Amino acid sequence: MQELVQRAVDEMVESGEELGIQVAVYRHGELVVDAVAGVADPGSGRPVGSDTPFYSASTGKGVTATVVHVLAERGVLDYDRPIVELWPEFGAHGKGKATVRHALTHSLGVPAVPAGLTVRDLADWDGMCALIAGSEPWWEPGTRTGYHAMTWGFVMGEIVRRATGKPISQVLGQEVAAPLGIADELYFGVPQSELGRLARLEEAPGTAAIMAAMPADLPLFRATPPAVTPGAAYGNDPVVLTSDIPSGGTMSARAVARMYAALLGEVDGVRLVSDERLREVTALATDDVDQLIGFPVPRALGWNLGRPGADLRRTRSTFGMPGMGGSAAYADTTTGTAFALTKNRFFPGPSTAVDRIGELVAKVTGS
Repeated sequence: MQELVQRAVDEMVESGEELGIQVAVYRHGELVVDAVAGVADPGSGRPVGSDTPFYSASTGKGVTATVVHVLAERGVLDYDRPIVELWPEFGAHGKGKATVRHALTHSLGVPAVPAGLTVRDLADWDGMCALIAGSEPWWEPGTRTGYHAMTWGFVMGEIVRRATGKPISQVLGQEVAAPLGIADELYFGVPQSELGRLARLEEAPGTAAIMAAMPADLPLFRATPPAVTPGAAYGNDPVVLTSDIPSGGTMSARAVARMYAALLGEVDGVRLVSDERLREVTALATDDVDQLIGFPVPRALGWNLGRPGADLRRTRSTFGMPGMGGSAAYADTTTGTAFALTKNRFFPGPSTAVDRIGELVAKVTGS
C-alpha cells in the first residue's frame, strides 16, 4: 500500500495537479502508509516532510469532536446536558433547551455570523462566544440540522472551556496530542514560533471562477461571509493560524490519522475512547436535509458518516470530516483503517485527491 500511495502522490505532483501533499494510513494501530510529495512552500522550495503541518479547514472539526468525546469518556461532559448549565448566556432567545448533543449534530440553529465579520473578530474568543450566545436561532434547537461552518467550533470550544476551565487548544494538547506523541503536528492555535514549519497554501487554478459560479443566495454563504470563508489567504494568515478557531485546524496527515487510529483501538498503548463509546458516537445521529447545504448529510456525534467520494449510505462504517480546500481525515470501524490526506493547493470543490487515493486504500483494505 505504501508503494501504491507514494506512486499516486508522486504522479499528482509531477503532473502539476498538486503542489505538496501528505497521505497517512493506519491499520489496526500500525502506520502502514506515510507518503509525501512536493513542496510545502512554493516560494522557498522547502519540501513537504511527514511532520509538516498543513492548515486543513474543517478537517479540524473531527479533532474538536475527538476532544469532546475524550472528555465525555473521562466523565467531564455529558451529551444530553443542557448547554446553559455550563454556559448560562447561551440560553438567550429560546436556546435554553439546547444540549451538547444538539451542538455536536449541527442542530442548534445558530449557523450564522454577521456579514461584516473579519478575521480579527474570529481571533477574539470571548467576543465570538458572546456574539453566538446572544444570537437568535434560525430554528428551535434540535428540530432541524444545518452545517454550522464557523460557529460550531466556538460553541464546542466554549463548552470544553466551561467544563474544564482550559482553552480547547490546551485540552487537545494534554488529553489527545501529547499522549499520542503528536503535540508538534496537531494544532488549533499554532504557537508563533512554529509558523515557519507550516505548509503555505495557494489557490488552485479556476478557484475564483468556481466560487463566482456558486449561487449568491446559498444559505451557507449567507451564514459565513467571504472574509471568513477558508481559502489560501485565510489559511496562510498568521492571525488565523495562531488563534483558537476550532472549526478548522492545522495538522500533518500522519498526526490526524494517528488520532483516528487511537479512536478505533490502541496505538502504542494509548486508547482515546472505549469500544462502547466508539459505537455510540459513530452511530447515525441525524440524516435530515441540511438547511444550509440543501441535501441530506448523514452525521454521527461531531463527524460526518460515509467515505468521501463513495456512496455515503453504503460506507456508513466510516466517520470523519473533509475540509474545504481538499483535505480529509476519517476512520472505518469495520476495517480498522484510519486515513488522512493534507495538501496545499486549495480547491473549493470536491477533492479528487481524497477520492482517488481514498478509493485506492479502500480497495486494498476491503472497505
